[in-house]
Amino acid sequence: MADQPSTSSAAQAPDDALPEAILLAQSAADAGLGLKLLGGLAVRVICPDLPPRRRTGQDIDFACLSKGRKEVAAFLERSGCVPDRRFNNLNGDRQMYFNAPSGRPVDVMVDRLTMCHVLDFRGSFAERQLTLGAMDVLLSKLQIVELNEKDARDALQLLSGVPVAEPASDGVSARPDGTVLDADRFAKLLAGDWGWWRTVTGNLEKLPSLAETQPELVPADAPYDPLAQAEQLLELARSTPKSMKWKLRSNVGDRVRWYELPEEVGH
Repeated sequence: MADQPSTSSAAQAPDDALPEAILLAQSAADAGLGLKLLGGLAVRVICPDLPPRRRTGQDIDFACLSKGRKEVAAFLERSGCVPDRRFNNLNGDRQMYFNAPSGRPVDVMVDRLTMCHVLDFRGSFAERQLTLGAMDVLLSKLQIVELNEKDARDALQLLSGVPVAEPASDGVSARPDGTVLDADRFAKLLAGDWGWWRTVTGNLEKLPSLAETQPELVPADAPYDPLAQAEQLLELARSTPKSMKWKLRSNVGDRVRWYELPEEVGH
């Protein structure tokens, strides 16, 4: 569960959101609270030795569990974050919104990330201290039907920096800090939900052509081959026995939309 955040390079970028995000996540962990990073900032914490993707004006995305939601909200307020009380009163059971001391927007997803698909992260929430599990962060990128350059880069970053393995593999394939892209979680999720399977496999199939046409998306001298790992996940998705629900939905196929198009939520 070790996180090894590095802010040395971030310190050279005044608009970098990472130092503030890590401070909030680490302070919450020190207080015994579950507040885990999501999104591109989580990718940077999980892959600290790879060249970071920075974005001006980047939001800070967190995840928490409903059982600790009120404590997390109180902690963020004590830390100088200003809540959107109207939004949080209406939506706090699934999402909360704050402005960090720097003025950055802070979104906190509760129990689930709901976008093109629903990623329930409760079962794997304890995997890491400062971020969601590496596979959950990868799935949060691969579940985007209209995959953009930003999310493709993050997916390739994770596939370059973390091995695909089962946590119970006695550390044989794990990184020195024990981090893996949890193959078992990946297989079970996709084998039980055809919509997830359809979107994720489609995006994995796109990665080789994206890497060929935009080689800058793939980190140089990465410890793992991202395209080989993407192919490993594809083979796992294809070969894992499917649920009856999956089989019934697969009969309908693309004739019925299998995903949602999330709308920007106003605060």
